[in-house]
Amino acid sequence: MSENHSPAPVWGLRDDITPSFGARLVQEGHNLHYLADRAGLSGEFTPEQLQALEASFPQFVKQMEAALKSWQLDPRRAKRHRCTLNGLTCESDTNGSFGYVYATIYPTYTAQ
Repeated sequence: MSENHSPAPVWGLRDDITPSFGARLVQEGHNLHYLADRAGLSGEFTPEQLQALEASFPQFVKQMEAALKSWQLDPRRAKRHRCTLNGLTCESDTNGSFGYVYATIYPTYTAQ
């Protein structure tokens, strides 16, 4: 009897970068709401990278909210937004989803 294991869902934009943190945030106007059950880690972060991620995540959310206000992120069409903070890069996009923002955060040096 074989076990059927389905891979964990990838909540962010990219699954080709590790380590990375991916999340799907709920959009309400220009505000974003983080749901822990719609987020996950891929690969292994160093303790220092995890600390930087924890400290930077609220600032990345604020930057994504500002990008929604300025239409750099558009709920109606896919348009990638990128910002860097504390040695981490955040890529985000609505993917034209009318209600979600998908984000992937990874150490800046892994960007191609």
